[in-house]
Amino acid sequence: MIVYYYTIMSEFEKRHLERELKHYTARNFVRPAECRELCLKIEDYKKRFNFVPNTAYSLLSQYNSKQNSLLYRDYINHY
Repeated sequence: MIVYYYTIMSEFEKRHLERELKHYTARNFVRPAECRELCLKIEDYKKRFNFVPNTAYSLLSQYNSKQNSLLYRDYINHY
């Protein structure tokens, strides 16, 4: 069992974590199908830091929107 000990993060640490997430997503996310990896990264931030940058949720929203758009288009094309 892994035990996480939270510390209070300074604004500098929060900004650093947010920049790190932006760089990570820029390198690793190209397709909406990779959204699962983003969800795992968000859960990791919650567990390790008890903090998730707002940009992570914004990016997740964008991926979900794109996926819904693709599903709707697929539905229209097949029915």
